[in-house]
Amino acid sequence: MRNILVISDGPKELISLFKSAASSVNKKNSLQRGISVGTDPVNYLKYDIVFLDLDHGDWRKRLLEWRQRMPVIAFASPDVIKAVEAMKLGASDFLEKPLSGEVLSEVIRKHKKKILNNEYGFDETIGRSALMQEVYGLMKKAAVSESHVLITGESGTGKELVARAIHKWSPRSEKAFVTINCSAIPDTLLESELFGFEKGAFTGANYTKKGLLEFADGGTVFFDEIGDVSPLFQVKILRVLQEGEVMRIGGAQHMNVNLRIISATNRDLAIACRKGSFRDDLFYRLNVINIHLPPLRDRIEDIPILISHFIEKHSRKRKDLFIRDISEEAMNILMNYLYPGNIRELENIIERAISFANSPKILPADLPPHLLQFPSQKIGPSQKLKETLKNVEKELIWATLQKSGGNISKAAEALGIHRQHLQRKLKRIKIET
Repeated sequence: MRNILVISDGPKELISLFKSAASSVNKKNSLQRGISVGTDPVNYLKYDIVFLDLDHGDWRKRLLEWRQRMPVIAFASPDVIKAVEAMKLGASDFLEKPLSGEVLSEVIRKHKKKILNNEYGFDETIGRSALMQEVYGLMKKAAVSESHVLITGESGTGKELVARAIHKWSPRSEKAFVTINCSAIPDTLLESELFGFEKGAFTGANYTKKGLLEFADGGTVFFDEIGDVSPLFQVKILRVLQEGEVMRIGGAQHMNVNLRIISATNRDLAIACRKGSFRDDLFYRLNVINIHLPPLRDRIEDIPILISHFIEKHSRKRKDLFIRDISEEAMNILMNYLYPGNIRELENIIERAISFANSPKILPADLPPHLLQFPSQKIGPSQKLKETLKNVEKELIWATLQKSGGNISKAAEALGIHRQHLQRKLKRIKIET
């Protein structure tokens, strides 16, 4: 935590008390970032936590506004009704006046630890499974490198979040991060979008336009769904990577650009290269550092953490009720689901449940109807993780085979594995069953 916002119409002595408490925490945590206290709510991006005085102004409106951005610590004169209402509307904590330096120091210290110490992820990616720990290690190495990165994984696994985190923690963080959705740019607009054009270059070019690659000079370009690009797109990008320069349509000279490329795809580009649909030379240039994101079904131990994160994220959208938790029954249902849409699907489920909830806790009735078809068996400590993962894998394989009409090649492609790999798994499953 770097900055605290205090919203109050109280006397100046109150602000002095907050600054004194922050100073006390700084002295006891000299190895961590210092804390500063501000009173200007206009530039909210620079604050990490807000203390809101409920005895002054329209506090309900302010609480609903600020809880969407950061934790809100409410404080007021002793008033049980007001305290309960504040907590229901989303306050993280409630303090009674008169405030003391000791109480403030303790609250600041508690929230400082929560914000600075993210033990369940890296930046906005979340998970404590062994698979994700490997991913975090690769992300950190990629962040300090200038090499190009290829992020692979099924749709919904969070590839763009990983790309943004790598850029954010890289030396290029102060420069642009430009996202290019490769499948959304038709060949007819390819050159004008990527490279820009000079005024008068063609009919309708009434102004000079910078291309996306020129905008990204010195920063990072994120090619999303790079596996879907046309042969023309591949040729154009390969030349940029080889020469490090671009030229606008109608331009007279090339311009040097310094770009770091991060690409993402849910396809197996090695197979695409063998089939001839993707260029080998482009693949090797993009795939310097490879980060593979596992599907959610392979990291089920991360589901409870992700659910807590999404509850905290989307509960802010309810203005009448603050959703804080999920019932054990609802959790068991979500732990037994296979998530073909991965993390994106889980987030949508939680957002929907929050919209339908009638209590501060998500219940099974708040979940989408199709989830209720899955048994809500309680996963106890006696069940082995290896056994659970094996059962989940078996159900996924059978479901995919049914969907593909028994076609092993199509099922393997849908599962993102080689045909031979699927055949071996089927042989093992038949032996075990």
